[in-house]
Amino acid sequence: MVILTLNCGSSSAKYQVYDWDARDILAVGVVEKVTLGGSFINHKVKGKEEITHNHDCPTHVDAINLIIKFLTDKERGCISDMQVIGAVGHRVVHGGDKFIKSVIVDDAAMAAFSEMQDMSPLHNPANIMGIEAAKKVLPDIPHCAIMDTAWHQTMPPESFLYAVPYEWYENYSVRRYGFHGTSFLYTAKRAAVLLGQDPFKTNLIICHLGNGASVNAVKNGCSFDTSMGISPLEGLIMGTRSGDADPALPFYIMRKTGMSPQDVEAALNKKSGLLGITGQYTDRRDIQKAKLGGDKRALLSQDMEAHRVKKYIGAYQAVLGRVDAVVFTAGVGEFAFFMREKILQGLEDTGIVYDPRKNELSHTRNTETLISKPESKIPIYVIPTDEELVMTEDAHALMTGSYDIHTKFTYSFQDPGYVNKGRAEGLEAELKKNPLLESIIAKPK
Repeated sequence: MVILTLNCGSSSAKYQVYDWDARDILAVGVVEKVTLGGSFINHKVKGKEEITHNHDCPTHVDAINLIIKFLTDKERGCISDMQVIGAVGHRVVHGGDKFIKSVIVDDAAMAAFSEMQDMSPLHNPANIMGIEAAKKVLPDIPHCAIMDTAWHQTMPPESFLYAVPYEWYENYSVRRYGFHGTSFLYTAKRAAVLLGQDPFKTNLIICHLGNGASVNAVKNGCSFDTSMGISPLEGLIMGTRSGDADPALPFYIMRKTGMSPQDVEAALNKKSGLLGITGQYTDRRDIQKAKLGGDKRALLSQDMEAHRVKKYIGAYQAVLGRVDAVVFTAGVGEFAFFMREKILQGLEDTGIVYDPRKNELSHTRNTETLISKPESKIPIYVIPTDEELVMTEDAHALMTGSYDIHTKFTYSFQDPGYVNKGRAEGLEAELKKNPLLESIIAKPK
């Protein structure tokens, strides 16, 4: 069976084609600037050079048609026609408390996703547009939804409830939901493999650090608490999102400036975070370059971001008691060693001791690394996430009738001998350029 996964944003459509029988990725790509004008596709087929092609996509339907055109192209494609696709897996950011696992998309599911739009205004509308567009273009193929929130449905009430009038929860579903669930699921399962432990006896603190960022406390292999809340705005300082702030702040700003609630919501989501602090940057690489050039606000943004992550690590150590490992993942967590350094400095007395040399060596998506010192009571891993593989496995299992909630389902990557073929090939080439990377590769105990 061949599985297509789609992750549609407001102006993008990411995709991957996976051959389940061969356990191999056939193609990956993204259509950028959908609806904005000047659209283009970056398309990479296994064994071939990456292609960039300009093609205007005023709608997501146009973007998905473009993806299909490239996937089935005789010279640039990877499949003969779309009939070989057994299922399409879609990322859905907010599934509320209605879903504890992935589902086959039907009218009831679409209605539930629509109900959640006001809780995730940056993501759910785009996810829904992507599903509707894909179903229009591929009406005869089953479509599956993989929810970021489903992983967190194991949180206890003391973690997910807010101290607000209880009827808000009863009447309006006001509670903490959490996000980045597919990433946390993958990294939690892989961390248990590296530790040589039963996944359901493993306690972890996982830092998913990217343009969007959150921390997850995993207790006995299940989500116990997380930094994002009813929406992806709460918690860490992010690229354009404020993260934690005094709840009175929006009312104060509205009184002072005359801004509307919609204006303030947009500012907190799109003009705050690292962009708000630096005035111009969201990419940590740009911020690091600016800091090295003497930009004091760039340095301030790094200090603030690291301070916030460090607070959550300390808080989750307290609520978990025993911590078996700290894990970094996602773009910043995997590559920005300078941010990991700022976050980990000063945690020695809590049992978390990083190795500066190992930390600096670790900037790869091709292997899992161990960056703690031998004397560290708590190991520190960098585990490249693989949300697309979780989406693929869920979609395949839904099609074969073998799928269940993660506590009753075993993923292929939980096998100690699991190998990602594409990453293995990339690692082989990377080791030729940087042989020292071999010294920090994490191996299952």
